[in-house]
Amino acid sequence: MSAKTRQTLTKLGLYTSYVFILICFLFPIFWVVSLSLKNRQEIFEIPPRLIPSELAFSNYAHVLQNTSVVQYLMNSGKIVLATVVLALAIAIPAAFALSRFSFKFKKEFLLIILMTQMISAVVVSIPLYRFFSQAGLLNNFYILIIVYVAVVLPFSTWFLKGYLDTIPKELDEAAIIDGCSRIQTLTKVIFPVSLPGIVSVTILIAVQSWSQFVVPFILLDDSSLYPVSVGVVNLQSTQTSVTTHYLAAGSVLSILPVIVLFVFLQRYIIGALTSGAVKG
Repeated sequence: MSAKTRQTLTKLGLYTSYVFILICFLFPIFWVVSLSLKNRQEIFEIPPRLIPSELAFSNYAHVLQNTSVVQYLMNSGKIVLATVVLALAIAIPAAFALSRFSFKFKKEFLLIILMTQMISAVVVSIPLYRFFSQAGLLNNFYILIIVYVAVVLPFSTWFLKGYLDTIPKELDEAAIIDGCSRIQTLTKVIFPVSLPGIVSVTILIAVQSWSQFVVPFILLDDSSLYPVSVGVVNLQSTQTSVTTHYLAAGSVLSILPVIVLFVFLQRYIIGALTSGAVKG
């Protein structure tokens, strides 16, 4: 077998793997969208239809008008917005200090941050529930936001630190020579330059917070406070008949904001990850 043939077969196998992986990721989304546009009879057809015979957009109207999905979406929006603001308020100064200053046990501190990121929210959810239950702090938006911030903060700090490492320290020195303090250097010089990285980590924090399920499921009992990730799961129990198509419609509505966010702002994420991969 010639080298050219081996190269062609390798590429063919590689692209076949790509297509297979893409199908594995996209088919569940396609199937949920398909279910959300079917009527009740088509849900039970054997064999099932991949594409509905008639698109039942009325399922979405029913979900919006007769369920609390809109309230769930608003709750998620409030939680995500507060989480992003608080996480960035802590992560940006922390990343600046870790990137620009040298201090004792710096490497060990960075390692601790990385190890903290490896702890799943599932592991700490039950202890958090017992603690907040005894303190009478369940069903509290503010407590939930604090937990969200604690979950996303290690990654946010690590990500921004890597991005700030790519910005030349000569900019800091020039700003200090011009009379800027460290705070002014961060806000007036570093912040504008690092804006693509900040936008990227903002998107990643928002997506992670939006999709969080275990923490709000355990810490919230009041359905009026549910974010959309928990509210959609409980949608089935609030109906008295077969609601698979309505549940699918609610699921599509819950993931739609995240998809739109990624489609329009993905270039910021790719650019920041590329810049942060190499220290310039």
